[in-house]
Amino acid sequence: MSTALPVIGLSTYRELASYGVWHQRTDLLSAEYADAVSQAGGVPVLLPPADPAHADVVVSRIDGLVISGGADVDPASYGQQPHDRTANWRSDRDAWELALLDAAERIGLPVLGVCRGMQVMAVRAGGVLDQHVPDLVGHETHSPGGPEYGTITVATVDGSRIAGLLGPEVEVNCHHHQSVRTHPGFVASAHAADGVLEAMEAPGDRFCLGVQWHPETAADAGLLTGLLAAASHFTPSRR
Repeated sequence: MSTALPVIGLSTYRELASYGVWHQRTDLLSAEYADAVSQAGGVPVLLPPADPAHADVVVSRIDGLVISGGADVDPASYGQQPHDRTANWRSDRDAWELALLDAAERIGLPVLGVCRGMQVMAVRAGGVLDQHVPDLVGHETHSPGGPEYGTITVATVDGSRIAGLLGPEVEVNCHHHQSVRTHPGFVASAHAADGVLEAMEAPGDRFCLGVQWHPETAADAGLLTGLLAAASHFTPSRR
């Protein structure tokens, strides 16, 4: 095992933003992600949307990947028409993150999907999303609105990787109005009390899991510790 700190790639937004005298297209991500990676013992690197053909080049230079939270995934990518509340998808980001996940799978790279990231992972696998969680559960606790996080308790599935990292139950911060309905190739590994799927993971030895909540914002750092541990031991099938 190398003594070098693992390098963790973080996918980002590309949006119009204002700062200083500028108002222009900007690559950005909440600093909580990079801070969480640093605190867990890794080196964060931002991966803004780029040519999907370059994903293998990028992935060959990192030790772990986080597909970050953000706006809705384009419903066309999973064969659905948009719900009235589905909005702001970005085709360039969708294509880039799907390509990163393809490249990561080819070499067995450790991956953590956060919120939207879990949804992108499910869609890539051929899954379908429920486009508005309140239609399913009758409340908006998962996404109270504005910049506020919902606080929920999730129960992990006994024997799952996520249970090994977090224990049988954990209180989390969430901000998602969509959720994963189907997830081919992944195993359900945590649910909210109302039945919403809150985590899924790939079977086998590879660290590849997604969560609907935001571990970068709260004390459930076991997920990032787990990602960093896997990244530290990562031996790619090719470089």
